[in-house]
Amino acid sequence: MAKAVLDKHWHLARDDYEIGLTELEFSILRLAAAFDRWRSDCMACCFDASLSGADTAVLHVVRMHDRPKSISEIGRLLNRDDLSNLQYGIRKLVNAGVIEKAGNGDSKKGVTYTVTKLGCEVTDRFAEFRKELLISLTQSMSTDISLLDVARVANLLSGIYDQASCIAATHRVTK
Repeated sequence: MAKAVLDKHWHLARDDYEIGLTELEFSILRLAAAFDRWRSDCMACCFDASLSGADTAVLHVVRMHDRPKSISEIGRLLNRDDLSNLQYGIRKLVNAGVIEKAGNGDSKKGVTYTVTKLGCEVTDRFAEFRKELLISLTQSMSTDISLLDVARVANLLSGIYDQASCIAATHRVTK
């Protein structure tokens, strides 16, 4: 009996290299969705507010190094350029009482955000649940690949996709 083989060729995957890259891209999509769910669900264990994974990421970035951050800094650290959505998320976090405006409130350029006492409690609780739930699972993976090496490759890929995006944005199809 012949072994059945899946045909992985399609319009995005015409040869072995393209098949590998397409498999990687779909893995990234699935990882991003799972990661977003994880952040949202873990935050729900810590705080009774409807915060998305993206809102949770903003909260942790604002807390990073316990110093105030501007919207542009938050966007840069999260590689986001959707400022209107970022502003909406920041308003949700302010209304939830976990971050507050700091800095010069008179000028939009001078506005920064900092974590409140409640925000510190929530993010500390998140870190505890993360350690209990996620760190224990990731430490049980048996692999010779370090997570730092995986992060370096992911960051390189992020740069490659950003560069390809810039090229695509500047070269539109003409008719």
